Amino acid sequence: MSGPPPAVAAVRGAVRPGLRASAQPVLVAVSGGADSLALAAAVAFEAPRAGVPAGAVTVDHGLQPGSAARAAATAELVRGLGLDPVVVLPADVRPGGGPEAAARTARYAVLDGAAAAHGARVALGHTLDDQAETVLLGLGRGSGPRSLAGMVAHRPPYWRPLLAVRRSATREACDALGLPVWDDPWNTDPALRRARLRAEVLPLLEDVLGGGVAGALARTADLLREDLDVLDALADAERARLPREGGLPAAELAALPAALRRRVLRGWLREAGVPDLAAVHLAAVDALLTGWRGQGPVTLPGGAEALRTSGRLVLRPAGCRGATARPAADPRPVPQPEEQHP
Repeated sequence: MSGPPPAVAAVRGAVRPGLRASAQPVLVAVSGGADSLALAAAVAFEAPRAGVPAGAVTVDHGLQPGSAARAAATAELVRGLGLDPVVVLPADVRPGGGPEAAARTARYAVLDGAAAAHGARVALGHTLDDQAETVLLGLGRGSGPRSLAGMVAHRPPYWRPLLAVRRSATREACDALGLPVWDDPWNTDPALRRARLRAEVLPLLEDVLGGGVAGALARTADLLREDLDVLDALADAERARLPREGGLPAAELAALPAALRRRVLRGWLREAGVPDLAAVHLAAVDALLTGWRGQGPVTLPGGAEALRTSGRLVLRPAGCRGATARPAADPRPVPQPEEQHP
């Protein structure tokens, strides 16, 4: 007896280990595009065999004409695959940060709520191609090695089982299963950076470098993530070890290798509630340790100030200039932020 078409088998094979590894219910986030539809079909096939309850959630962003009808049609399609429950949830998309970022923020807020309400993990259809695009975006922004490490397969409540599957395979799987794919016009809108990367930059790199670029970028992300996870764990241990009464000891902290020292500083500042910490702020605080010349305090986002006094690095809360500085909260490990993804 012949098996399923190769693309269908590839997608099913990608979801099978994750379903067998955990009995936690799954909600597949389905937009109607090829990636999420192929994922939904694979989960619908494999979840009963693994004894895992599986449903779906479709987010209506309300940003395009007919979006409610499109979301309803997508929900009906995945119900036909056997997923249950299938819910359509509206997103509150607010201005700020560009349309892609605003839609992404609203979408993940909805998915977070759905995961909590159903006690489920949310399966996302990001593919190897999405991973390659994410790495390129991080490289272009110069936003540090963590952004180049791309998306992770497992970060509760999210599960991305298709990060080793090509986008072409998901479309082939949908074709083989007779699933009607909806192509979001945003994915080909040249006004959006990721769409231009997809349509222009990656094909050019594939041509110039002789192919295999998307896979190479994804492998680079995997290798970087392994190294960064080790460095982050070492920094967490160092932050927990350092004496904290009255602030961090400047000389002891300055003696650490730069990769560890800056991670300790970032964790310390984030735990103290400093928002939107950028590389320029971290470098200025680091200079209080490694380039100390008696300089004044460093103003941080949110209005707090970092300063060096009596051989210690301390934090002065927002609105307390001239007041006695205080140490930041006791450190606990803080997950590093993942680079923004689709």
